[in-house]
Amino acid sequence: MHRVERTLAMAGLAALIGASGATPLLSQTAPGAAPPGPAESALPPPSASSPVANGRATLIPSPGDPVNVDEVVLPGKPVAVLSGTSTWDEGFTNLQNAFRRIEIEAAKAGLKAVGRPVAVFNQTDDMSFKYDAMVPIDRVPDGRLVLTPEIKFAKTPDGKALRFVHKGSYEEIDATYETITAYLDAKGVTVKDAFIEEYVNDVPDAADPNGEINIFVQPQ
Repeated sequence: MHRVERTLAMAGLAALIGASGATPLLSQTAPGAAPPGPAESALPPPSASSPVANGRATLIPSPGDPVNVDEVVLPGKPVAVLSGTSTWDEGFTNLQNAFRRIEIEAAKAGLKAVGRPVAVFNQTDDMSFKYDAMVPIDRVPDGRLVLTPEIKFAKTPDGKALRFVHKGSYEEIDATYETITAYLDAKGVTVKDAFIEEYVNDVPDAADPNGEINIFVQPQ
């Protein structure tokens, strides 16, 4: 998980979004950059190409395509959120641990995890990043703002977004971010500072080549 490419991917340029639907990425790829590949996630395993793993649906029901970028509208789904800071080298492990902790506490409270885990990267630099680890849940208990003192209730980011797909190990996700950066530059798209990773399937470690991740960036 390298940092520079992710920071650049959030820089964008002027605001412009192409026609709705899927836009081929291959012609937008920067020299030497692979088209969007995968990454990993932090929970239990499904079929690699299914948008539903262990009965948990992705934010966008239809599966993404690693060689296309899709214009989608993200729904705001209820989640339990644990915020934190991590170095890039420990990022995969720390996110896994955060998702696991959320699920344990949610189960204790009688809440059901119904969606794939999501990480929102709010701030990045060369050494570290700040994140919101989210697990979509079936409901937010009436009158409650927090699950525990550290785990709060909120919703997933909503609104228009561009979806890219990374397939492959989490260690190789930088190639996908390079492709995203090239696409944004070519299209002149200015995006919000935060970016979103949704872990479509579960892999045991960052080196596993079978990971799949939806990466969402939201135009300003």
